[in-house]
Amino acid sequence: MDLGIKGRTAIVCAASKGLGKGVATALAQEGVNLFITARTKADIEAAADEIRKATGVKVTPVVGDITTEEGRQQVLAACPNPDILINNAGGPPPGDFKDFNLDDWRKAVEWNMITPIALIKATVYGMMDRGFGRIVNITSQSVKAPIASLELSNGARTGLTGAIAIIARKAVRNNVTINNILPGPFDTDRLRGTSKKMAEARGVSFEQMSEERKKAIPAGRFGNTVEFGAATAFLCSEHAGFITGQNLLLDGGIYPGSM
Repeated sequence: MDLGIKGRTAIVCAASKGLGKGVATALAQEGVNLFITARTKADIEAAADEIRKATGVKVTPVVGDITTEEGRQQVLAACPNPDILINNAGGPPPGDFKDFNLDDWRKAVEWNMITPIALIKATVYGMMDRGFGRIVNITSQSVKAPIASLELSNGARTGLTGAIAIIARKAVRNNVTINNILPGPFDTDRLRGTSKKMAEARGVSFEQMSEERKKAIPAGRFGNTVEFGAATAFLCSEHAGFITGQNLLLDGGIYPGSM
């Protein structure tokens, strides 16, 4: 299927690896020119070079922390009028509710709620004026079913979901959609890191812990960044103009509900 977005321009946040890189690669394969961000210069330049060589599209790396005002201004200065915006940022650390202080909550909200809201506000009205726009927020399966020890992430990402619900329904009249993708366990550095910590806490091998986690997933495996990128790219396509304000759960069947 031709997604109809060749020649469009996208900002993809936190795209040096993991889910962000998977999305950037999928969009590039559809002919979308990219502005990709990350904090580490070597990593984002390497990702840009890899995607550029594989697809032939224009890929501009922007070094900066997207969760800061400075980082957001850097990418918006480089690409003030994107057709596509992919909001993505690392989640706050796990822990126990009793140990979280107010600064921990403020950071979580800044990273996973304020940052995407700021980028949406800066870009959505231009998209509406031009008559095309696709915004996808990468959030978490915890929006549907809160995860123990991830209260910081649960709260901030659910807050984002509510915050953008109305603008998603206003913007769609101008062919601008805003949706959320809720990833479950995907094979990324973050998942491998949590598996390592869980294995150490239980005194078992990393391999054993990984297999146990896979068995708890109805699909029997972790997701991969290629399929995540493909799903996101479809939401950015010209064919997805009737989908807005939705939460697309990609979790291999973990969530047990029917709605």
